[in-house]
Amino acid sequence: MVDYTEGSGKQYHTGVGPDDIGKYVILPGDPKRCEMIAKQFDDMHFVADVREYTTYTGTLNGEKVSVTSTGIGGPSASIAIDELAKCGAHTFIRVGTCGGMREDVCGGDIVIANGAIRNEGTSREFAPIEFPAVPDVNVMNALIQSAGDLGLTHHVGVVQCKDSFFGQHEPEIMPVSYELQNKWEAWLRMGCLASEMESAALFIAGAFLRVRVGSCFLVVANQERAKKGLSNVQAHDTSDAIKTAVGALRILIENDRKGRK
Repeated sequence: MVDYTEGSGKQYHTGVGPDDIGKYVILPGDPKRCEMIAKQFDDMHFVADVREYTTYTGTLNGEKVSVTSTGIGGPSASIAIDELAKCGAHTFIRVGTCGGMREDVCGGDIVIANGAIRNEGTSREFAPIEFPAVPDVNVMNALIQSAGDLGLTHHVGVVQCKDSFFGQHEPEIMPVSYELQNKWEAWLRMGCLASEMESAALFIAGAFLRVRVGSCFLVVANQERAKKGLSNVQAHDTSDAIKTAVGALRILIENDRKGRK
């Protein structure tokens, strides 16, 4: 592959090198969340800000850790995980927001993905559609433990990943409304918890790269509850999802240390 960095030693899109990041990385979508997440670290410092990719590094439990934003959607998320893995990172937690789908998934709850519907395009350039998009079981279990330790209302299950935000929220106006609406009904009948945009790409890219990946989300609201005239609280503070991800990293770091003994 052509070295577009012209020998700088930094990754082309993210602007980071092997000495800049830890082996454990939190991946929010929004660059503006990176500093807020990094404040949960010890000795945090700014590393890079290139395109949608903002990176800070610090320590947790004495282990070097980082946070890098991915922007919105699978293409930029897959670039982030690929370049960070090239720099030596081996464990990733996507933290962000989602829209509830199942009726009991309400605004302010936490969703932890145990699988993702590959209703997007990025993962298809890694693996055939028959290959499942699933998180690393140890990362998923650490997220479940962390949410439980924090006493948060949380749900574990399958999430739907797509490329078009407005295709989800206004499918009836799209030329392919017949496909969008029919598939959405299928996901509901299968008990899908929530809809978001990055996990399928990250799970599939992670499987290819042989790194560990998991995801947790704040539920912003639930459009299915709104359709049925049920209460539909909106939540926008991602603090609980961030605390869940940071707590999970602490658990993984300690478990990894025990495993190395």
